[in-house]
This record gives sequence, structure tokens and C-alpha cells, in this order.
Amino acid sequence: MVIELSLLQSIAIITTDASIKNNIATSILHMHTSNQSLIKMLHHMAFVTSAEAELFAIRCGINQASTKENISKIIVVTNSIHIAKKIFDPLFHLLQIHAVAILKELYHFLSRNPNNLIKFWESSSHLN
Repeated sequence: MVIELSLLQSIAIITTDASIKNNIATSILHMHTSNQSLIKMLHHMAFVTSAEAELFAIRCGINQASTKENISKIIVVTNSIHIAKKIFDPLFHLLQIHAVAILKELYHFLSRNPNNLIKFWESSSHLN
């Protein structure tokens, strides 16, 4: 399904992952669009939670995809869907600064064209 969708020029597929080892968080983002090479972004952060690192990766992916003119659909694939849901929870204050930044990116992307959309897909972190 991802391979078929990645052939459509208007779709950006973003996969994210984050982990922490020795108080250093690693945030990885891969983005694929049909007419470009795979983009990989790797960030290291100190003294942050895995949720913060995951939201940072999601934010970077949305930022990268939403700045491309021909993209009208963004699909974020993450194994931390419970964290992604926090973006839209106004009562969750712990990660609110990250959520506000992501919502600002989404506002600009979605208001640019009424047909633009974003989807979040859950993936397993333990693929066989």
C-alpha cells in the first residue's frame, strides 16, 4: 500500500522513530515523495523524553512536506501513535509547546487548499 501511494506525486510519506540511550535521544525521520530521493533526517538531543523526540520528528516531517508546493496529502507513519494523538488533545499540557508548533504547521498546510489532508498511520516497532 505504501509503495502504491508513494508513486502518486501529491503524497508525502513520513516515517518517524525515536529512542533514548544514556540520556541522549535520537530522532529519525524518513520522507518519501514520488519525484525525489528519500530524505533522511537524524537529530540527537540531550535530556528530553522519548515523547518529545518523537513529536520533534513528526514536526520536522510535517514542516518538510508542507513546504513542497505539489504535496496535498501527508501520511505520517509512526510506532508512537499514542504520542501523535497528544497533538490534538487540548487538555494535555506536558508537551503543549511541541503540539502548538505542529498545529501551526498543519494550519498553514491545511488552509492553503481545502483538499489538503494529513493522516497518521500506526506501525509496529517490531516488524518481522
